[in-house]
Amino acid sequence: MAGHSKWAKLKHTKGKTDAQKAKLFSKLVKIIGIELKKAKGDKTAPGVRTAIEKAAAANMPKDNIERALAKSDEKELEHVVYEAYGPGGCALIIEGYTDSRNRTSAELKHLLSEYGGSLATPGAAMWAFQKNAEGVLEPISPLELSDEDAQKMAELSDALEEHDDVSEVYTSAA
Repeated sequence: MAGHSKWAKLKHTKGKTDAQKAKLFSKLVKIIGIELKKAKGDKTAPGVRTAIEKAAAANMPKDNIERALAKSDEKELEHVVYEAYGPGGCALIIEGYTDSRNRTSAELKHLLSEYGGSLATPGAAMWAFQKNAEGVLEPISPLELSDEDAQKMAELSDALEEHDDVSEVYTSAA
């Protein structure tokens, strides 16, 4: 069976999972850095401990966590919230951390336009959500989408979550 190699298949599968882990780890490093800055360097603060626990739960190596704690002063990251409308008119709230608002805004605008969405002005989409006890946004009245719009919304949501600067995506789609 020329051309059929188990190793080749394993290599591609492993490469894909390694890339997903690397993306997740970089997001977790950002979150640790943000929480450490909020706590003014106190590694025992509740927010920092929670971020470290999230990283450990994602099987992030202890060395990586220690490096994240050590290098948190390198870049100044800020928390950003973008409001948008997606396919079928469903409201979106996109939260993340960035070192360049302009770059992130332009990249998100481009991603949204690829899937039939657009950025909205502040307050234009937030009305569709209520904040729960855990700080999670829930849609007040979920919007039913057509099959085509639901598929586009799923693809858009995946693309947004893949973005390095995005940490959470909330949608009003049912």
